[in-house]
Amino acid sequence: MMDDFHGLKTLSLSNSFLRLDYLAEAGPRLVRLTLAGSDENLFAETPDVSWPTPDGDYYLRGGHRLWHAPEAPIRSDEPDNRGLSIMRRGAAVRLTQPIEAATGLRKSIEVELAVDAPCVTVRHLIENDGSSAIELAPWAITMLPLGGFAIVPQHRATEHPLLPDRHVVAWPYTRWHDARLNIDDDTLVVNAQADEQPCKIGSLSTGWIGYLRNGVFFVKQFDPRLDRLHPDRDCNVEVYSNHRFIEIETLAPLVTLAPGQATEHVETWHVIAVQAASTPAELMALIKQLNWVQSLSSTIAERAPL
Repeated sequence: MMDDFHGLKTLSLSNSFLRLDYLAEAGPRLVRLTLAGSDENLFAETPDVSWPTPDGDYYLRGGHRLWHAPEAPIRSDEPDNRGLSIMRRGAAVRLTQPIEAATGLRKSIEVELAVDAPCVTVRHLIENDGSSAIELAPWAITMLPLGGFAIVPQHRATEHPLLPDRHVVAWPYTRWHDARLNIDDDTLVVNAQADEQPCKIGSLSTGWIGYLRNGVFFVKQFDPRLDRLHPDRDCNVEVYSNHRFIEIETLAPLVTLAPGQATEHVETWHVIAVQAASTPAELMALIKQLNWVQSLSSTIAERAPL
């Protein structure tokens, strides 16, 4: 296994099921997730994608990153190319960036691998080290290669026959007739096929979002916080797809952070072997057999962050 990511130094955590690589000097970024005995990265890799910002180029890179919503230029894509600090303890590591010059925020990602399962706990922390309060929501974004299906279970808010019980949010460039979108009564599916026209949807999930590709089901589980307001017209999950990659994203509720305050958003990742599905119809049938996903519980004991 390589100890660099397209020329950038990496370090890793591993157990008997998974290896997780993270950048050693930039980020915080998690750049590779591989099954034991395999060199295939479950994450997308986009080392060639970048764009200019007032503080230098922002590199998308691929893998997993922490942003804060609602999205806005400068605020969202502050470059994270240097100055990372690393604190490691056993099977856990905490990656912390310097204070962002444009926002006064400091972002950290803490990762811990389970001892005896293909499971990872990922804690996303944002601290306000600035001089004024700011409203935001931690936003955990995972980039994955094309060729699979993103799966979003929808939360039904009520059983009253006269009241709306779920919602789907679209971005200006999203087309409802897009062949990648498949909407069932309880589930949204995005077929991750290459298309120059990007597509993004959001919804309120019951507490997980997943991606099925080549018989590997990557699930991100989180506390849905259904009683709190979320960004982007109340979305706690979002899916973005284009011609290079697909992103599955979870969002915490909106909070107003006063100077000195912090907020946290926790995901538990599960990597599960399942039967392959090649069409949306096959996928819908498979999902109906996977109701147990909603009851997945982390095998990692509760403990204080590093």
